[in-house]
Amino acid sequence: MNLLFIGDVVGSPGREMIKEYVPKLKEKFRPQITIINGENAAGGKGITEKIYREFLETGAQAITLGNHAWDNREVFEFIDDAKYLVRPANFPEGAPGKGIVYLKLNELEVAIINLQGRTFMNPLDCPFKKADELIEAARARTPFIFVDFHAEVTSEKQAMGWYLDGRVSAVVGTHTHVQTADNRILPGGTGYLSDVGMTGAYDGILGVEKEAVLKRFLTSLPVRFEVPTSGRNQLSAVSIELDRKTGFTKKIERILISDDHPFYS
Repeated sequence: MNLLFIGDVVGSPGREMIKEYVPKLKEKFRPQITIINGENAAGGKGITEKIYREFLETGAQAITLGNHAWDNREVFEFIDDAKYLVRPANFPEGAPGKGIVYLKLNELEVAIINLQGRTFMNPLDCPFKKADELIEAARARTPFIFVDFHAEVTSEKQAMGWYLDGRVSAVVGTHTHVQTADNRILPGGTGYLSDVGMTGAYDGILGVEKEAVLKRFLTSLPVRFEVPTSGRNQLSAVSIELDRKTGFTKKIERILISDDHPFYS
């Protein structure tokens, strides 16, 4: 079984890449499950119901979030009714939405879990303990368990990968917007990648206009980060082949599409 995961979609440039390339990626990799991290999809901050539905119409089966989940307040109006929208499961008790969804695939079921790290990020419940809780319940239903770990530092992401090795199908990091080159299969069969990267403006910095970011570094003054409205774009993703019997990873392949990394069908 094949799974396609597309990293942090940032604003309209990222959404344009989703519309253009998801059909092409589906034709090439033949995924049965496509997941998109959409926490920056609405102007670089949060997600709207319209964008959520557009991603589903484009071919995604689940949309994960992260620390910007609440940045667009419209999310509070629809998240509880959005069956395929997954926010970090270790948000404090009482937060709207859900941290795990189950997708039906003929006779199989796939669990999608979203967790958020704590190092250099807002304090949340322990993602490791929350993972234990969710995975125990998920494994009673299915061996196919995918984890989007939205975290800042590679050490915490690697720790999660090793902690869950042999218990989930794959652990893939999001949040830093820069694709790492450490895709591997851990000894217990869990596929791992520290960060899938982002989908959005190629000539910006982490998907926003570089001039504002440079000004912030040069002056330490507060600046407003904007998503570029024109220019070159990129798409970052990972394709994971899962063993149909065990649920573990057989192959994990990074995908990067840009002017410097053309897409070949």
